[in-house]
Amino acid sequence: MSLTGTPFFLATIALAVVTVLLPLLLWSRLRGPALVRGTLRLMMVVLAQASAVLSVFVMVNNTNGLYDSWADLLGTGQHIVAAPDLGRDGLGDHKRRANEARVVQDFSPAHDARMGRGVRVTRLSGRVSGVRGEVYVWLPPQYNQPAFQNRRFPVVELLGGFPGSAKAWFSGLRVQSQLEAGMRSGQIAPFILVEPRTNLLAGQDTGCANVPGVVDAESWLSVDVRQMVIDTFRAQRRAGGWAVAGYSAGAHCAVKMALAHPDRYRAAVGLSGYNDPAAERVSLTGGDPELRRVNNPLWILRHATVPPRVALYLSGRRNDGYRDGLALRRAAAPPTRVVVVEARGPHTIAVWKRQVPQVFRWLTAELSSLRGPGRSREAHPVDGGEPDRDGRVRRVDHLG
Repeated sequence: MSLTGTPFFLATIALAVVTVLLPLLLWSRLRGPALVRGTLRLMMVVLAQASAVLSVFVMVNNTNGLYDSWADLLGTGQHIVAAPDLGRDGLGDHKRRANEARVVQDFSPAHDARMGRGVRVTRLSGRVSGVRGEVYVWLPPQYNQPAFQNRRFPVVELLGGFPGSAKAWFSGLRVQSQLEAGMRSGQIAPFILVEPRTNLLAGQDTGCANVPGVVDAESWLSVDVRQMVIDTFRAQRRAGGWAVAGYSAGAHCAVKMALAHPDRYRAAVGLSGYNDPAAERVSLTGGDPELRRVNNPLWILRHATVPPRVALYLSGRRNDGYRDGLALRRAAAPPTRVVVVEARGPHTIAVWKRQVPQVFRWLTAELSSLRGPGRSREAHPVDGGEPDRDGRVRRVDHLG
């Protein structure tokens, strides 16, 4: 029975009801010595409490997208085949060659009602990173329209927190449900939405880092998943058509990857994130002084040879992402641009869910305004709006 499925959730509720009724029905009917009666009564009380806690855990897990499966919860999943030293660029010896086989994946519908319509899933074996995991993709309404059949679409890679489900942006934040109408009306660009697995190590946050011999999480996300999406779908190839967004630990990852790889991402969104990897208690990178230093987005920004051509949108409460965002803004120099927004509310899915429309309006404007002159038609992100008589798309220059 699936951990996140409705049948299991209903079963935990039924169990809670039964275990609460048992003491009410049997308390005075128990027979035998006082010690036996006392032991049985204590067991019934403990069982009722445990079943109540279980049903609450399942509800919280389903709401916040913490664990996808029993394997994730118990730490028995195997997602790392190899973790070679891939060098500073995360490519190792896997430089893309013209004759190299494309990474084309077969996708099937995601059979999870919580994710809404149109979400597809595949299980990818990373050619570069040695990571295996699921990747969820949602295609915008324009993707299959005849007027757009020769156009490539911009992409936003979505990263959850820790522990975190690869379904969380779709099932918890309802990202595509919130954006679809805006895409149809032209207020929001028709982005391909991609959510890959980030929970790769049992009980430990990878920090989306490459750690030879342990995990190459950064290459999984920024190389393998990215290349697969480009090869499988009509997705933008260049950085100008790619953004990465995350919340909590995923926000740390999104900002870090964009600053470290401006050749792969042009914009990043961080909701309630942090700069210091040690902010996550079980962070793989936070426990090692050198890894902690080089995986800090603020350190990456300050030590970049040239300021990265990246735009950042950072939000959070004063002590939950906002101050770290201000630190990045102070350290930024053109062409790096940083927007910092103070948010209200706790560190929860509900708070991040409310920010989705504004975040994607910002991304729409950024991926349009950051396009340089003289690029080919293929390299342009597809703008929001309906096609005109010539099949071209009217650009969204201003968002109300």
